[in-house]
Amino acid sequence: MARGNHTTVTEFVLMGFTDHPELQLPLFVVFLAIYLITLVGNLGMILLIKVDSRLHTPMYYFLSHLAFIDFCYSSSIGPKMLQNLLVKKKTISFSGCFAQLYFSSAFATTECFLLATMAYDRYMAICNPLIYTVIMTQQVCKELVIGVYTYGFLNSVIQTVLTFQLSFCNSIIIHHFYCADPPLLALSCSDTHNKEKQLLIFSAVNFTGSLLTVLISYICIIFSIIKIQSSQGKCKAFSTCASHLTVVIIFYGTLFLMYMQQPKAGNSWLYNKVVSVFYSLVIPMLNPLIYSLRNTEVKDTLKKMIEGKESQ
Repeated sequence: MARGNHTTVTEFVLMGFTDHPELQLPLFVVFLAIYLITLVGNLGMILLIKVDSRLHTPMYYFLSHLAFIDFCYSSSIGPKMLQNLLVKKKTISFSGCFAQLYFSSAFATTECFLLATMAYDRYMAICNPLIYTVIMTQQVCKELVIGVYTYGFLNSVIQTVLTFQLSFCNSIIIHHFYCADPPLLALSCSDTHNKEKQLLIFSAVNFTGSLLTVLISYICIIFSIIKIQSSQGKCKAFSTCASHLTVVIIFYGTLFLMYMQQPKAGNSWLYNKVVSVFYSLVIPMLNPLIYSLRNTEVKDTLKKMIEGKESQ
């Protein structure tokens, strides 16, 4: 909110994905399809894991939370973006912008560290199979999940409060389709140097901290798989982490393109929008598809549910 003699900002205008009116309806249809697939895929994944007792393992416990986070993250951005593709007045209230920045940042950070936790789980399962069930108990899994949620939401509180303590008087037009830190900082007439520095540090710490956990886990996994004598054993070991590895590569590759740059890169709004669409809408849609297509147990559970409904 603005301070001192500056006019108090009560709302912002979201420029959206494009300023070409003829593209807005086609984009609405495309993004609506993506969002609906995301909802069905992630909620369906949660349901499958809940109803099948064979999936009540640490790996699927973490996967159900990944699906929940993807559902929440895309829902913090998708509905408002879809609405703005259909209306002329593309505004968002000050409090609505605050909430959107807070929840999108919280779920993005939480997903980072949940993927790292899932990598550690795969490390324990493949590298220490004899003590896996002793270490990765239900209580430990719950504590790990609570930890990543707590950190993600606390991190987002700090960043969001720092952003909205700034004064916004240069403009109220956000060159993006949702409230994100870089375009908001570009609107501020305050000194944003400290905020930019903190954003860069937090992004780097979150990125490198979670990625290092993933890399170390998979280096150990690769060495363990190499030591397996039979080719069948190697394939079985690799298949248990192939889906997660695919998700990690897509997620961190996009995250690197999205955040590891200076916030006020004013000539790169279109680039940021494209990367943000992939990160906030496409990846949450792909994750349940990757896990369901590459995972025999998930496919078997889905097949049984479909056959059960047909027999009724």
